[in-house]
Amino acid sequence: MALHFQADYKVMQLSIALYLLVNAVLQILIGPIADKAGRRPVLLWGLVLFLLATLGCIYAPNVEVFLVFRMCQAIIVVGMVLSRAAVRDLYDQDQAASMIGYVTMGMAVVPMIGPAIGGLLEESYGWKANFWLPFVLGVMTLMLTYSDFGETSAKSGKTLIQQFREYPELLRSPRFWGYSLSSALSSGAFFAYLGGAPFIGTELFGLSAAEVGIYFGAPAVGYFLGNFVSGRYSVHFGVNRMVLWGCWLNAIGVAMSAVLFLAGFGTALSFFGFMTFVGVGNGMTIPNATAGALSVRPHLAATASGLSGAIMLSGGAGLSALAGALLTHETGAMPLLWLMLATSVLAVCAILSVIRREQKLGL
Repeated sequence: MALHFQADYKVMQLSIALYLLVNAVLQILIGPIADKAGRRPVLLWGLVLFLLATLGCIYAPNVEVFLVFRMCQAIIVVGMVLSRAAVRDLYDQDQAASMIGYVTMGMAVVPMIGPAIGGLLEESYGWKANFWLPFVLGVMTLMLTYSDFGETSAKSGKTLIQQFREYPELLRSPRFWGYSLSSALSSGAFFAYLGGAPFIGTELFGLSAAEVGIYFGAPAVGYFLGNFVSGRYSVHFGVNRMVLWGCWLNAIGVAMSAVLFLAGFGTALSFFGFMTFVGVGNGMTIPNATAGALSVRPHLAATASGLSGAIMLSGGAGLSALAGALLTHETGAMPLLWLMLATSVLAVCAILSVIRREQKLGL
């Protein structure tokens, strides 16, 4: 793409950072809009705008126009925000956690197979093929949504300004913050891994790009398993225990890896292998913490979904950048492991605060 647009590689890398930034901002806006107008119309319009933005990326005449349309593609986040809100509309808290677990289990497959598909498409048909595929999938999703996605929530009857004024109701809720922070901090360990693992694999252990690609998927495999556990057992054990156990698994996996490195026995296999625990922990934490956050104020489910998602994504982006900045050949892997361990322990503290508050209030 840099060659095609005759642009610097660093400029093209902005397409990822800008996309994530706009993604986080849109999550804050989409929730109140969907609570006012309903899930179905916002989802349909979001899909249409995504398709138009994707065509803009494909036919962009220069890098500036491409980056604008790339940012516009972030509107597809309506699918993530409103799918969770719709699940919460249809089910109570524990059942919603189970359903969200199954939904995110399917979503976990994408990072496992996406890079391989993208590389194959680029080699076979050029970089534009990586935009044509999402366009085709977007058309299919639009058709399915139009024909099968019924409205799951009554319109609030409030103006958009009144709907945005509901945010303080969420922001004043300690339980909302507890669930959101446990999700954000637990996933923060994974985001930090994303920022630091490529350096550790290639620079510290001398792995090839193909080997890093294979090892790199360890958390995704764990995430798939964790989501299955959420789908299977959240109704039985409840969201709080599932979040707590997930946060502990996250922290234990990182701690075991750190102990091996401190003892001088750290290897590529041990580093990436223990990251599977991080994936399992996130697979248990995120669906259940999300269901908990959406249940604090059920009439603001979409608003809560967007706000908690924005907190998770913006915090994760910062941790990913910090992890990349901390690592050097001299420091080894320990700065990344310390960062991941700190966020994991804080996630445990966040969900414990929710549990203690509910015990205090007799909830």
